[in-house]
Amino acid sequence: MRFSLIPSLLVAAAGIASAASSWGFEDATVSVQGKGAGVGSGVKEKLSADAPLSTDIPLGASDTLKLILTTTDGKKAKRPHQAFLTLTEQKTGLEESYAFSVKESGKGKVELTHKDLPFQLLTSSAPLKASLVIASFGPSTPYKREVFDLTIKLDPNVPIWVPDEPVRYGKREEIHHIFRSNPTSPPKIITLVFTAAVVAALPALFGVWLTLGANVNHLQKALGAAPVSHALFFGSIVALEGIFFMYYTRWNLFQTLPPAVAVGVVAFLSGSRALSEVQERRLAGLR
Repeated sequence: MRFSLIPSLLVAAAGIASAASSWGFEDATVSVQGKGAGVGSGVKEKLSADAPLSTDIPLGASDTLKLILTTTDGKKAKRPHQAFLTLTEQKTGLEESYAFSVKESGKGKVELTHKDLPFQLLTSSAPLKASLVIASFGPSTPYKREVFDLTIKLDPNVPIWVPDEPVRYGKREEIHHIFRSNPTSPPKIITLVFTAAVVAALPALFGVWLTLGANVNHLQKALGAAPVSHALFFGSIVALEGIFFMYYTRWNLFQTLPPAVAVGVVAFLSGSRALSEVQERRLAGLR
């Protein structure tokens, strides 16, 4: 059997290259410090890229969590395209990610407080799973692993603001509309009073008409010169009065407009011709 050393070396080199081309981190520490606390107080733990912390990290209402690390590509410190701290609620699977501020040297930092957490994470009864996500363009394998558990400690004296549930579209209760009744005419007594007043004024109208010199003798001449125009004009005036009466008693506006427009056109055309005939007699000195 012949043993070739070159293929074995190539396989070993490929294994070393694949192991080196993966993202990770080093020199990582997570610390929690309360507001107004002195230097050295609070909690501070080192993080490992291979295994999560065995103890939970507590975050109180006035505390600030700070995570500092150096991102690496293989064994070399390098700035990735993206680096996030992701918090996950175990029961619902809800996640929220917080981006690291990373320099060109690979040193990154992220800080968060209770104000940065959504109320779903603040009200979680179980510790939150904190994971690191580091990735970039290229063949290097991205890094995503759990690094520690975060326990939220609330202040019992400060209530948590929980928004109202959003409106869900679905079947609603039946709505019964109450419409206004159709408008009605005035009482008949009022109609009769005004009708009587108009009828009583007609004799006075005819008396004034005769006093001013109305010439009834020209009726035959007018009908002889333009019988159709005078008849249509007078008929259209009567028809309009009838339309107004129907509108006052039974019809609505949409029933009234079409016949009113038609009669109005007839009154305009026949009235123009009838007035022209009257003007001709006036110019002839007959009026």
